Amino acid sequence: MSGTFDTIVVGKGMMGAAAARHLAVSGANVALIGPDEPGNWATHEGVFSSHYDNGRITRTIDSDSDWARMARRSIERYRGIESRSGVSFYTEVGCLIAGADGGAYLGNVDAAAKKLGVPVAYMDAPGLQSRFPYFSFHDHESGIFEARDAGHVNPRALVAAETVCAAMAGAAVISREVTGLAETADGVAVTMADGATYQAQKVLVATGGFALSETLLRRKPAMQVMARTVLFAEVAETDRERLSAMPSLIRNGPTEAESFYLLPPILYPDGKTYIKIGGDPDNLQLRDEAHIRSWFRSGGRAEAAAHLARHLADVLPAFTPASTHFSPCVVSLTETGYPYIGYVSSDRVAVLTGGNGMAAKSCDEIGRLGASLILDGKVDGEGYSQSFAPVFA
Repeated sequence: MSGTFDTIVVGKGMMGAAAARHLAVSGANVALIGPDEPGNWATHEGVFSSHYDNGRITRTIDSDSDWARMARRSIERYRGIESRSGVSFYTEVGCLIAGADGGAYLGNVDAAAKKLGVPVAYMDAPGLQSRFPYFSFHDHESGIFEARDAGHVNPRALVAAETVCAAMAGAAVISREVTGLAETADGVAVTMADGATYQAQKVLVATGGFALSETLLRRKPAMQVMARTVLFAEVAETDRERLSAMPSLIRNGPTEAESFYLLPPILYPDGKTYIKIGGDPDNLQLRDEAHIRSWFRSGGRAEAAAHLARHLADVLPAFTPASTHFSPCVVSLTETGYPYIGYVSSDRVAVLTGGNGMAAKSCDEIGRLGASLILDGKVDGEGYSQSFAPVFA
């Protein structure tokens, strides 16, 4: 099987699906290529994606104004994408950020909220305990609560919605794994694992940590792919009503090991409802594609899960999970702290990667910026202080 397109987006994840939608809506002849979620992670030999999950925090309030702007622009489009696709992915339960009273982190969050005109509520420790009685906070902590346009998204459903919208706008959606790119006199040849080849004038590589593959890009982006473990705590039916109004929570501690994020009870494909918590105590770097694949098959780290269980017991002392399990994930950390959006060696192949653990909520805007690069050759003039230019190893 073969085909010719204006642009091929490699990677059917959150950024890639969003980029394909924006390209297709512009009228471009675009293909979105990437495999579907594997049925069994432990035995899967192909690539993986970190969007194989049902819960990610979304909010505008952030300690960085550019990340806040990317989030705000994406959130403003959520309901439109849901309406056009018929796929629901956004739950508006609010987001609470807690940290040291008078600390720099909350100060930066406050500044970003004011810069974008985001309505928030400020709470001291007694106020937090009164508003969120199921949470336990320290006396020295205060919080900033964004009640509107915040909560959580379902990454699986968000990718599905973006993909449906892209297809409705004329994009070809191809569920295959790409194994190689080769620039030719006519453009770029894109080879699949099964030997099929597609041709495009331009290719946008949105493969997350798999951008480190030896076969995709002539130059590897300078980024660190870190292993992450997330813990899922099953919520018994007797607890669901009591915890039904819980917002998403980000707790900024004195150190990275004392910081974590938590999502409220969310229904998962197995029919059970879970609270999800993440925030590894240390970093485990995955240095190449083989290690990334192996990590996803491993199931995650028990010691990291135990660390998260202690955080869970500390912040929700009256909650006893009906069961727990943990799962692997990865984050791609760039040298700039922002997504890489730029061309690699020529104006034929571009990269769109580097979520830095913060991109799920902002994926539609990041995808739009990637589409802008392909269509206009640049991403500046968009109201950001960053150029998003890639750094290469």
